[in-house]
Amino acid sequence: MGESTVRIGLVLPDVMGTYGDGGNAVILRRRLAMRGYDAEIVEITLDMPVPESLDIYTLGGAEDYAQRLATRHLLTYPGLQKAAANGAPVLAICAAIQVLGHWYETSAGEKVEGISLFDVTTSPQEKRSIGEISIEPIVEGLTEPLVGFENHRGGTTLGPDARGLGRVLHGTGNGVGDGLEGVVQGSVYGTYMHGPALARNPQLADLLIMRAIGADSLEPLNLPEVEQLRRERLAAAAKG
Repeated sequence: MGESTVRIGLVLPDVMGTYGDGGNAVILRRRLAMRGYDAEIVEITLDMPVPESLDIYTLGGAEDYAQRLATRHLLTYPGLQKAAANGAPVLAICAAIQVLGHWYETSAGEKVEGISLFDVTTSPQEKRSIGEISIEPIVEGLTEPLVGFENHRGGTTLGPDARGLGRVLHGTGNGVGDGLEGVVQGSVYGTYMHGPALARNPQLADLLIMRAIGADSLEPLNLPEVEQLRRERLAAAAKG
C-alpha cells in the first residue's frame, strides 16, 4: 500500500450487509484499478471505531435490529460524520439513508435517533416497494438514467437542506408522493437502489471517485458488458 492508495471504507458490513451492497466498494476499487490507481477496501466492523481519514465511504441495507446497532455505533464513533464534514464522499444504500437521517420509525412504531448527515426522516408506509426502479438524476455530474432494484417499506421525507438524487421514471422511490428518489446533501449520496447500485450505474461510481481523488474528469472505460447490463435493466424497469 502506497501513500497515494485510495482507501474505500466499507462501513459495518457485519450488520449493514444484508442485500449485497458491499459490492459497491468492490466496484469502486475495480474502476480505480482499471485507471491505474492503487485502491483498498477497509472493512469497518462493530468492534472498531469509524476512522475519519478514509477517502470514500459506503454503507448498505439492513433490517430494523441491525439498523439500531449501526446507528448506535456511528453515534458513538462519529468518524463518518467528521469525514463527510471534510468533504469525503459517502454512498448510503436503502436503510443506511434512514440511519443517516434525523430519525426513522421502526415497523413496531418506535422512533430511533439517526446521525443527522441527511435532513430527512423516515416512517413505514402501508405497502412495501419491491421491484426494478429507474430515475432521471437531478444533481450535478449525473446525466444518464440511474437504475436499480428497490426493496423497502420506508417513506423518506426530505427537509429543506436535502435534495433528491433523481425523479422517478419507473418504480416508487422515496415513497412519500413527491416523485423523488434518494437524497443528496453535501458530499453524501443516498439511494434505495440495490443491484449493487454502482455495478448498474458507472457514472455514479465515477462521480464518487472524482470527489474522492479531487479530479474534474476520469479516463473513460470501455466496458460493453456494463452497457449491456444497463440496457437490460432499464428495459426491465420500464416494463414494471
